[in-house]
This record gives sequence, C-alpha cells and structure tokens, in this order.
Amino acid sequence: MSTVSEALTSTPASLAQKAYDVIEEMIVTLKLPPGTVFSEQQLSARIGIGRTPLREALQRLVDQQLLVMLPRRGVLVSEIHAGQMLALLETRRVLDRLIAGKAALRATPAQREALRRLADRMQQSASSVDLETYMRLDHQFDRLLEEACRNPFASRAAAPLHTHCRRFWYFYSHGRDVQPAAEHHLALMAAVTEGNGNAAEQASDQLIDYLEALARQALDYR
Repeated sequence: MSTVSEALTSTPASLAQKAYDVIEEMIVTLKLPPGTVFSEQQLSARIGIGRTPLREALQRLVDQQLLVMLPRRGVLVSEIHAGQMLALLETRRVLDRLIAGKAALRATPAQREALRRLADRMQQSASSVDLETYMRLDHQFDRLLEEACRNPFASRAAAPLHTHCRRFWYFYSHGRDVQPAAEHHLALMAAVTEGNGNAAEQASDQLIDYLEALARQALDYR
C-alpha cells in the first residue's frame, strides 16, 4: 500500500490508480465491509489522497459494481451474493481460459521469471497462512497474467471479475482454505511458465471449478 508522502509526489493519473488500488484492497479484504456507507471526505482523510483522484477511483469501482453511489448520503459498498457469483464464474471461465492459454504462448522471459518468483512467494504465504500477503500476491498474479496474454480486451473484461472473486473467496473462506487455493494458482503458474497452453487452460478451468464449488457451498447446495 502506498504511503501518503509517495502519493503527494505522484501525478494525478497515478494518484487515481493509487487510490483505486488502496480502496480495492480495502473492499476485497473487508476493511470496507459489504453494506458500509462512507463519504468521500471520510475516505480521503483515511487514505491520504485528495478528492479529485479519489472520485476517479470511486467511479471505476462503481462501474465494476463494487460500490454504489447514494445521492446526498455517500457511497455504499455492494453486498456479496453467492448466487450471482455462479453467473460471474460462467463468464470468468471463458475469459480466464483465453487469458491463460495466450499467456502461456505469449509471455516474455521476464514475465515467466516473475511468475516463478511469484509462485514461490505465494507458496510461502499460504504455508504460513499470511492472508494479507497472499491476497496481494493473488492480485499481482491476476495482473501479470493479464499483461502476459497481450489481449487488452480480455484483460479489461476479466479484471473486475477477478476483484469480485477475491472478495468472495476472502469473505467465505477467510483463511481456512488457503493451501488448496494456492495449489490451483501454482499449477496455473507452472503451466504458463512452461509455455504449455493446453495445460494452462486446464489449470484455469480447475481453478474455476474450485471457486464454483465454494459458491455452491456458500449457497448450501447439496
């Protein structure tokens, strides 16, 4: 998370991105729980970023249906619905399969090496049940794979779905299921770093299978 001093020396565009990253993490890790209502002024003071870049970040999160603007009241953090998650995962399955397969074929040597390092760090954080670090690494993994696939249309469509899924996983597993989740991510990273498109697509499907099972469990499906 960026410091206030770093934020103050940043450009307006980078400040908006910093604000987005900070608020997204707060939403995903439930520091801003579902149903929370806050004002722009309160949030600006809390994260140390001015109102103009903050508004830009908030609008992005509204567009992604993570926040809802309430006229004359402030901003509402959207609720989590397991039933809607199943529909979201139907969409994510198609996009993630495309992203994983193309990333395996198109990733640069530097990106493959970054994935290897990320896999090691993710395994360590899962083994020590360091949930805060694990969530940040998960976010880095999503972004790295999106960059490596070199398909900006798929990446832009998938990014908000990944955010919803991270929040859903954090809310319903809350650290009890770190190792299985990490193993699915590690299998996908290995396939991409090896340049195996078919294995990457299969690993992506297995990750979605795992998330769908969690959603059905949350709905108490039998």
